[in-house]
Amino acid sequence: MATLLSPTHVTPPTDIKPAETVNIELTTVLSNSDASTASDSSTYQNSYASSIASSSSDTSPPASQKAQDQDGYTTYYPHPTSFKLGDHAIDDLRSLKVAIVGAGLSGLMAGALLPTKVPGVLLSIFDKNDDVGGTWHENRYPGVRCDIPSHVYQSSFSPNTQWSEEYATGPEIRKYWQDFARKYDVYSRLRLSTKVKGAYWEPQRAQWRLEIESGGVRSTEHFDFVIQAIGRFNDFRMPEYPGMVKYKGQVVHSSAWVESFDATDKRIATIGNGASGIQVTPALQKIAKHIDHYARSPTWIGGAFTPDLKERQDGPMYISPEAREGFKDEETYLHYRKKMEDGFYRTFEGIIADSKASKDLPEKFTKLMKDRLDMVGRADLLPRLIPDFPPHCRRLTPGPGYLESLTKENVTLVQTPIERFYEDGIVTTDGVHRPVDAVICSTGANTDCTPPVPIVAGEYDLSRDWKPAAVVSESKFGFPYSYLGIGVPDFPNLAFILGPNPAGATGTLVNSSETQITYVKLMDTRLL
Repeated sequence: MATLLSPTHVTPPTDIKPAETVNIELTTVLSNSDASTASDSSTYQNSYASSIASSSSDTSPPASQKAQDQDGYTTYYPHPTSFKLGDHAIDDLRSLKVAIVGAGLSGLMAGALLPTKVPGVLLSIFDKNDDVGGTWHENRYPGVRCDIPSHVYQSSFSPNTQWSEEYATGPEIRKYWQDFARKYDVYSRLRLSTKVKGAYWEPQRAQWRLEIESGGVRSTEHFDFVIQAIGRFNDFRMPEYPGMVKYKGQVVHSSAWVESFDATDKRIATIGNGASGIQVTPALQKIAKHIDHYARSPTWIGGAFTPDLKERQDGPMYISPEAREGFKDEETYLHYRKKMEDGFYRTFEGIIADSKASKDLPEKFTKLMKDRLDMVGRADLLPRLIPDFPPHCRRLTPGPGYLESLTKENVTLVQTPIERFYEDGIVTTDGVHRPVDAVICSTGANTDCTPPVPIVAGEYDLSRDWKPAAVVSESKFGFPYSYLGIGVPDFPNLAFILGPNPAGATGTLVNSSETQITYVKLMDTRLL
């Protein structure tokens, strides 16, 4: 697992056997001022030495194990060293400089929890954005909303009993995490509009050197421990089609939405049918003149994530005032939350290949999709929309309103691959040219877990060595090599929260993050 190194602690070599360490000449380690107690101490040590020596005939330490300093102290160590024990009380802990990269939900919870769990921690939380929230700060496209129930998608120790909807919108989620940061004084530890351009381990100092950029000014800082909490959607990707630079219309990524953009009465192309594309397409369909929806591969549209949940609707699902009033009672609300979360921990069988639950899912989802298309009289679309891969190979989404939007007169589903862009629109490989006023790209983010900036220790750089060898021939690992998705071998004092493969397909994302922060706390406290 990941190595922990402290600049004020030295780890003894592991090749020294216990008998070789204790079967050495024992000399009273006392200064002249302790002479009055030397006799008693020496008697104890000689008695202890005699009992140990009876198990071995060799009691002479190698010369390298014996040294005497200028104050008359005699010390023993397997190898020559200049290290000296500090003179301080046992509960007098040194400060620990910790950098957290990212102020999304993981970085914020770490910023709230670590000061209460790690004595003397000095936190600096860096984020490239001008406020907290991570993906919920960046994703502001029309229709953005969580497809996990509001009362599940929140911190366990700071719940909001007064969510307005069963499935909260992006703005309400963003406000929750901003309020959370204020409540736990996380803002005082934040360094916003600041990019970490690289992290480099310096073994001589046993610290990380961070290269930082803020306001166009580059600087360097050192930290004892670095926590990467940038999540999976931090580095969104624009598509790279031929001719895109010549296109004269507006190109917007859903993860970098331009709030001044107005799609009313425009011809729009939406590219991608992942979670964002499935939300933004039906939202824009209601106001745009026409939508060309480019979805090269079909995707499964699932229902509610657990049997106890209400099916999602295309629109708000408000929580009644009576229910919200009842949630003010702690016992009532705790029971409600536990029951709701329980269902998320009982769907694990569905991701196991060849399990009954897994085998039943294609038929279940096919029927669900057919029923929704039947309701609008377009079951003929179903063969074009059923994937040739099992559910759970891609992230499932309920997609309320998505299938229905594909049946509208102002929407064209395009499954032919894009060949290139022209000044006024897009041409597909079958030669069809479709003029559009704007292009909305919901083409996802970095999918290989590779950090967007160098993270270097020794000969390894995770921004290079986690990439697939087929993509980068110099990659030393070829995949996101890690321990529990949290630590990386040969990368001391470094931890990831929600890094590669850290969260199970069941349970909740927020709970996974809290659990990993607790693990990181244990790593940090070992450095004190």
